[in-house]
Amino acid sequence: MKQKANERVRRTQRDYSLAFKLQVVDEVEKGYCTYKEAQRKYFIQGRSTVLVWLRKHGRLDWKTVNPMGKDKTPAQKIRELERELARAKEDNRILQTAIDIADRELKTNIRKKYLPKQSDSQGPQE
Repeated sequence: MKQKANERVRRTQRDYSLAFKLQVVDEVEKGYCTYKEAQRKYFIQGRSTVLVWLRKHGRLDWKTVNPMGKDKTPAQKIRELERELARAKEDNRILQTAIDIADRELKTNIRKKYLPKQSDSQGPQE
């Protein structure tokens, strides 16, 4: 049977080398892509092939993966949290700059000190 030029060859899991499987598993577990994205990137035809590889060869617990592919690997969660932290730091810097400008231009003291300065003595003097 001849294949047309634009048709892809149907493959089975046995057609993939162990090294290739481990490479895909490593990419997914490091958070470079989801298992669905890896499937599209490497033209892996089976809908659950990559997930089977993750369960068999992966170092993480892939037994409870959401079938819709919305679960994130720990590396992906860390990257997302790092982006959120960077954004929060930038927002804080902007707010502090705005307060500094307001204090300088309006001659106010917006920043309030909520705790009194501690004295050297530890209690009431007798």
